[in-house]
Amino acid sequence: MAKPKYEMKSEKPDKMDEAQMLQLKNIFLAPYMQLATELIGKARHAGGNMFRHQMDTMAILIDYGYIDPVLLKASVCHDCVEDIPDFDKNRILANEDGEEVLNLVLEVSRKKGESKEAFLQRIIDSGSQNAKILKCADRISNMISLGFVTDPKFIERYCDETEYYILPMALEIDYNMYQELINLIITRRRYLEDGGYFDSRTKVSS
Repeated sequence: MAKPKYEMKSEKPDKMDEAQMLQLKNIFLAPYMQLATELIGKARHAGGNMFRHQMDTMAILIDYGYIDPVLLKASVCHDCVEDIPDFDKNRILANEDGEEVLNLVLEVSRKKGESKEAFLQRIIDSGSQNAKILKCADRISNMISLGFVTDPKFIERYCDETEYYILPMALEIDYNMYQELINLIITRRRYLEDGGYFDSRTKVSS
C-alpha cells in the first residue's frame, strides 16, 4: 500500500478570519471536554494533569489555523482511550461526529502490546492527515512542558524521539509546526548542554 501524500501547509495565520471564527462558534465541543475531565486526576511528568494537556493540544491546533470539527473534538479527548482504564468507546460514539472522532482518536492511540516506536512509525507510514496534524500538536504541547522537566535522560530520549519520529510528520503536513518543533528540540538540548549533561556522559563512557 502506497504511503499517502499530503500538501504541506506553509503559512500560519496571525489571527482567525471571520469565516473561521464563525466555523469555530458552531463547533460543539462540550460533550468531548466532559469526557476528558476524567483525566484531571492523571498527573503528567512535567506537572499538571492530562486534562489540561487535552485543552492545550486543542489550543495549539486553533493557533495554527486548524478549525476542523472532527480534529478539534478529537484533540480534547485524544488520550481518553489510552489513559482511562476500561474506557467505553461508545461514550464518544454517542456524540455528534462520534464515529469520525473515535476513528481519529484510535489512530493516535497505542494499541495493546504496541511499542512506542511501532506506534509512531504506524502514524508516519499510514496515518491520516488529521492524525499527523493532531500528533504534531500533541508533541508541541509535550515539548513545551518538557521545559519543566529536570530529568536529563528523559529530556534526551524525548528529544531524540521527537527528531526521529515527529519531525517527519511535521515536515509532511505543516512547515511552521516543523519549525517550532525544531526550535523546541534545540532549546531543550541546550538546557542539557548548559547543565554539563553531555560532558558528564562522555566522561562516564570513557
